[in-house]
Amino acid sequence: MVFWRRRRSASHAGNKHPDVELVIPNHFRCPISLDLMKDPVTLSSGITYDRESIETWLEAGNFICPATNQVLRSFDQIPNHTLRKMIQEWCVENRNYGVERIPTPRTPVTPIEVSDILLAVKASARRVEQQRCLELVQTIERWGAESGRNRRCIVANGAAATLAAAFDAFSNDSVSRNSRVLEEILSALIWMFPIDEESQKSLGSLASLRCMVWFLSYRDILPKQNSIIALKELISCDQQLVEKLSDIEGINEILVELVRKQICQTITKASLMVIFHLVSSSSENIKLAFVKMGFVSSLVEIIFDSEKSICERALGVFDGLCSCKEGREEAQSNALTVPVLVKKIMRVSESATVYSISAILKLCKYGRRNEGRVLVEALQVGAFQKLLLVIQVGCGDGTKEKATELLKLLNPYRAGLECIESVDFKNLKRSF
Repeated sequence: MVFWRRRRSASHAGNKHPDVELVIPNHFRCPISLDLMKDPVTLSSGITYDRESIETWLEAGNFICPATNQVLRSFDQIPNHTLRKMIQEWCVENRNYGVERIPTPRTPVTPIEVSDILLAVKASARRVEQQRCLELVQTIERWGAESGRNRRCIVANGAAATLAAAFDAFSNDSVSRNSRVLEEILSALIWMFPIDEESQKSLGSLASLRCMVWFLSYRDILPKQNSIIALKELISCDQQLVEKLSDIEGINEILVELVRKQICQTITKASLMVIFHLVSSSSENIKLAFVKMGFVSSLVEIIFDSEKSICERALGVFDGLCSCKEGREEAQSNALTVPVLVKKIMRVSESATVYSISAILKLCKYGRRNEGRVLVEALQVGAFQKLLLVIQVGCGDGTKEKATELLKLLNPYRAGLECIESVDFKNLKRSF
């Protein structure tokens, strides 16, 4: 038997029987979820379900009524207004038990409605009618906010490609003059990711990329956040955008500033991912640009004291910058680099461990001038024991190979060295 368990606040609403549990009538419950129905709809089989539950069932590829096993003649879902009103009345009658009245559901958007509004968006974008397009996109956003079903219907009917093309059109016309509609289009596109190739092509155009970079310096947080998320999604799908994005004036400085300021976690994470893809390219000039901005020391600070997901991304960028000579030299000049990298091994995530080991190996193997000092520092903060543990507990072949190579480099320096806990940094001076 299913009960509506009274909330604590219900006792303050005049409930005279605080220990009574209210039984939900069986015909008010969805046969699938067994919860109180919020939007009851009836199938061709004559059985009524909550719309969200039956849509999930049908979208999973099922063609029968879950209650009767009858093959459905159609997938039409007819709103059961009578039952919905009865449920609402029951909720009102039992409000003293903490039951909240379910709101009257909105009618779901149809594919025809979506197609019509997208045609109107295309026309307004073609004529660069900012106000008209703004109103249409706001309608799409409102539909999407009403339900997950609406969002799926909007996406399934090609909204991403239409909106991305509109974004490109208004960006080509004038970013500053069309900033309001561009903001709105980007806001709507964000919940449509991942997008198809056609959409990626429009949103990845030079004009579109410049617009998003322009938004990164915007005073409002939301356009800034949406832009960096979009850039992250685009660049992770198409590495060819790396060169195009890196050629936009000021992009490196903007990204570094976003990471250093740490306005919010979403922006910081996405910014680090964009930088990660940039420094993972074969271009030494991109890596050198970030090194010259003193970003290596900033990363050490972030890795030292940040939550796990940010730390993992920062380690990935740090490892990428250690691929160039200037990056390694900058890292070696920071007294916290080796202790922090060793500390993060097996303390954050598997990826963080991989990046940490890779970065330490690069500092030891290719930084010939300071190789001995780096190896001694690593031993002093317990690197040898941690690397042995990594190999013992299991890791990927690439990481195992790097850990083994690093152990061989460390072994000659072990004699006479005393290991300390890698978390003990009190005697180490920061170089920034």
